Amino acid sequence: MRHLPPIVALEIGTAKVAVAVGEVQSDHSILITGFHREESKGVRKGEIVDVETAQTCVRMALSAAEESAQVDIERVCLAVSGGHIRSDRQTASLPIVREDGLITEEDEEAVRQMAQATSLPSDREVLHWVRQHYTIDEERRVTRAAGMEGSRLSLHMLILHGDRKRLHTPAILVREIPLEVEALAFGGLCSALGVLTAEQKKEGVLVIDLGAGATDYLLYGTSGIADAGSLAVGGDHVTNDIGYAFAVSTRQAERLKREYGSALVDVANRKQAIQIPAELGFQERTITLGMLQTVIHERMDELFRLLLKRIGDYPRHEIRAGIVLTGGGAKLRQARELAEKVFRLPCTIGVPTGLDGLMGQVADPEYATVAGLIKYGFLMARHPPEGFWRRVWRRVTFLGRTVSAGGPEHAEVEA
Repeated sequence: MRHLPPIVALEIGTAKVAVAVGEVQSDHSILITGFHREESKGVRKGEIVDVETAQTCVRMALSAAEESAQVDIERVCLAVSGGHIRSDRQTASLPIVREDGLITEEDEEAVRQMAQATSLPSDREVLHWVRQHYTIDEERRVTRAAGMEGSRLSLHMLILHGDRKRLHTPAILVREIPLEVEALAFGGLCSALGVLTAEQKKEGVLVIDLGAGATDYLLYGTSGIADAGSLAVGGDHVTNDIGYAFAVSTRQAERLKREYGSALVDVANRKQAIQIPAELGFQERTITLGMLQTVIHERMDELFRLLLKRIGDYPRHEIRAGIVLTGGGAKLRQARELAEKVFRLPCTIGVPTGLDGLMGQVADPEYATVAGLIKYGFLMARHPPEGFWRRVWRRVTFLGRTVSAGGPEHAEVEA
């Protein structure tokens, strides 16, 4: 295997800016050699609202990660999120003209190009093309069609796209540091890479990343990635609800959420008194545990039901691995139990796996995105696409079980 430079993953989130540095070993394992977390500023609901302030946080995080890993960072892989990111399905078909009806790789490539020729509104930008499956003669569903016989070949794809300006903003911020952006990836995709096993993907699983400003989700079905998107609702909304409900500061509301919060009401202790000390501009007051947890439950229940509505009537029997909660919000007490109740599926908490080195620092649901982004960067480094800015935002295709570099090379590796 050729020597690969260090892979640097950068997540500019609402609550934190996280940077992880990874180096690929001779056995293809990834060693985390540097990591740093910085409190985020200038970001709201997963999107940058103050470029200068956010850029300062990014610089600080990068500098600390450089010192930790003892490397000079020149390029990064960047995760993006936000409620503007959503997915749509696209299908393309073509007749098979060979007399023997044999489908070739050229036919696969032709139908792929047809599927990717879809037109989006001018304010939308494609982030990922996801190949789901082929169908032959509208009957047989296959993952690869070359070598089979048929009279018509169809390709079903999922298009992940977002607001053009909102996708460009974080990349421009990084470029002005100045650093090169090697790859841009959806945060929900990265979280799935960070915490899922191959078996979970194969059996079907819904990954929910509960961030501070946004909640990303990615659904694996029997044919790979079936749905993905983001909601502009996260842990900060729970904090804000507490602040409004009890007339306390954001700092106190966050403390109450962390110390006493739960997604389900503790009925046995609901009358327990909680003292809230006075602050400048805020009076001392007393609330009950039940009052606090009811506020939290209402918001979390609403969030999960919005996600349930997003995936619609997708067959539950194709989500055999259930729900995986990750992100900082997954650490909220009883979040897993509430998710099981709403989705009527088993639920586990997803923690980053499959990395060596400073794993103790990133083995936390909060760092699922940056951990998965390291893996994504490794896949891209093994099969590099064209330069980021030269290819004018043409995205690398991420498949349910393979990563395919868009363009004529069409390189594929197991995910």
